[in-house]
Amino acid sequence: MDNVNFERNMLYPSLASMLKHVNSRYLLVNIIARRARDISVMYGGMDDANFEKPVSKAIEEIAAGELRVTLPDEL
Repeated sequence: MDNVNFERNMLYPSLASMLKHVNSRYLLVNIIARRARDISVMYGGMDDANFEKPVSKAIEEIAAGELRVTLPDEL
């Protein structure tokens, strides 16, 4: 793997861009994990080489602002 591509994939989307949509790193990790599980179940664990990994897809959705997080008023 080319080092330039490896570094680009590791830095994009940046943590800062995702924290604009979710204001807690802990919450961000939990949202990514939950969404990745949902994606995995939805697509039945497809092994197609063209299929994007669930965690990568979840991260992209958050960075693009496609996911909304709502928290109850009382925690």
